[in-house]
Formats: sequence, structure tokens, C-alpha cells
Amino acid sequence: MAETWTIQKILETSGSYWNVCALHNAVKLGIFTLLDGKKQTFKEIAERMPGDERGVEMLLNALCGMGLVEKEGNLYQNSKAAKEYLSQDSPQYIGYMIEHHAQLVEGWNRLDQAVKSGKPTRVRSNTKKERESFLMGMFNLAMSIAPGLARQIDFSQRKHILDLGGGPGTYCIQFCLANPQLSGTIYDLPESEEFAQKTIERFGLSQRVRFVGGDYLKDEIPGSYDIAWLSHILHSEGDQGCDAILKKAAGSLCAGGLLFVHEFLLDSSKTQPLFASLFSLNMLVNTQEGRSYSQEEIEEKMAKAGFIEIQRLPFSGPNQSSIIVGKKA
Repeated sequence: MAETWTIQKILETSGSYWNVCALHNAVKLGIFTLLDGKKQTFKEIAERMPGDERGVEMLLNALCGMGLVEKEGNLYQNSKAAKEYLSQDSPQYIGYMIEHHAQLVEGWNRLDQAVKSGKPTRVRSNTKKERESFLMGMFNLAMSIAPGLARQIDFSQRKHILDLGGGPGTYCIQFCLANPQLSGTIYDLPESEEFAQKTIERFGLSQRVRFVGGDYLKDEIPGSYDIAWLSHILHSEGDQGCDAILKKAAGSLCAGGLLFVHEFLLDSSKTQPLFASLFSLNMLVNTQEGRSYSQEEIEEKMAKAGFIEIQRLPFSGPNQSSIIVGKKA
């Protein structure tokens, strides 16, 4: 059933960037980390930041209205959710992903240009901070999925997994932790190595998981594997790029090897789920040819690359991400 749009809902949606900007900049300023541990006045927070007292008070009050900060008299403290997810002192911190989202806003503000030209509008600075926000943001997102997923998929008869375009290698690491006989290779651009190595060492897997630097669109992938894991890399490419990646993945697998594709899948109308259709716009402003794909499109491409017994797993991740698996003939 179609959603009913009222004047109020239209205006609320139009102005929802106020909430978004308040959250983005609170994370950027370290508000939730400063608030962690004890109740404080806005003057104390302003002094520690340092920041303007008027501006800090206004931001804190807005965060209270959003339910992320709590206020008792003149004292402020984190809500339970902010303490768990938005303080850098928490192991469940997701601030890197929020910082990555903030970096995308400039490109989205020029969506009209992207729609007219078909070209990306985001200017990438490619600084270490930007890479850190993206790669560790991927780590944040994957850590909400990978540990549980590793217990659901049976890799007990498999020996070597390729995490293609794996960034910090979160999935590879979690699959190896759940399967002692499994070793892993994370294949990604060389600038990802620093972050991948830190993650590998953090989980004590330096003897079983390695990083190999390269460009999977241009370079050969060394080694032979019985699992290839492709998480959120196909959406960055157009049809030819996707076909090339799947062909490379097939070439790296031994006979009977399994390919897993983890993506935000559209339905056959390409309008739902909403997140996947909006994510296509995100690819429009950020990539030359990327977009979201439907299940039918991914399955057709996998079959073209030589995979059989293709099926969608009974899995739904955050933002309704899905997994399709196929076996190399």
C-alpha cells in the first residue's frame, strides 16, 4: 500500500537534514565522547571541546530533543544508545560510519547535477581521515552482521576464503574465528592494508589471515580458494565492471568453490526496498557507473560467470541487505 503524503510529512522530510546535521556534527565534535562518564554542564563541555558556549548549549539541547542526550537541571549526560554507539570509548562505536555519511553530503547537495549529467558530483579528497572513516565505517557495519553470520553459514569443510575488496577484512576475520581450519586472504587496494593489518592483529589472526594489495579490476588475484566473499563491491560498478569482477572471482575459485554476493538488492520493479533505491542515487553521485542491482540481475550475472545452483539465502541484514550464493561448476 502506497504511503500517504501530507503537507506535514512533506515538510518534515524536507527539513530532516537538520537532525542529520546535528548528529553528524555532534560526532565530528566528539560531543558524545566528552559526555561519557559523568554529567556535565554545557559550560564544562564548551571548555573541554573547546567551543562557543551558546553554540554548545544549543547543540546539546537539540540532541536532548532527539533523545540522544539527557538533561537533568543544568547537567547533560549521554542516553544509553549514545553511550553504547556514539562514544569513542565504547567497543560498539559506530561513529566512523556516521563520519563517512557526513562526507557524502556535499555530493548529495549537487544531486541535480548528477541527474542531468549522469556523472558523480562528489569530490574525493582521499585523505587518510577520509579513508579511515570509510574503511572503519565498513568495519562498524560489518561487525553488526559478521559474527552472527559466521555461526549461520557452514564453512566447516572449506579451507581458504578470499575476501575480495574486503577493506579491513571484517567478514574474513569473523569467518576464520568461527572456523579454526579456515585461512583467509583479504584483497583490496594497497592503501587499505594499514587498516586491515590493525584489524587482523586486533583479533589475533596474523598467522591465518593475510592482506594482498591490488586492483581487482586490473590485476590478477593470486592463489586458489574454495570460498569467495564479495560484500558491497558490485554496486560501485556498472554492468561491465560487475561482469569483470565476477569473472575474476570465478577464476580464483577451485571447482565446487562457493561465491557469496552480499548487496542491497532491489525487487524486480527497482523501486523497493526504499533503501536500495536511494542507495542507487548514492552511487550516482559517488561513482561513474555504480548502482543497486536486482536479485534477477545478480543471478543472471553469476550464471554468465559460470556459477550454478544459485540461490538467495534466508538472510536480511541492516538496511535489508541480502546474500546470493552460487557454486563454480
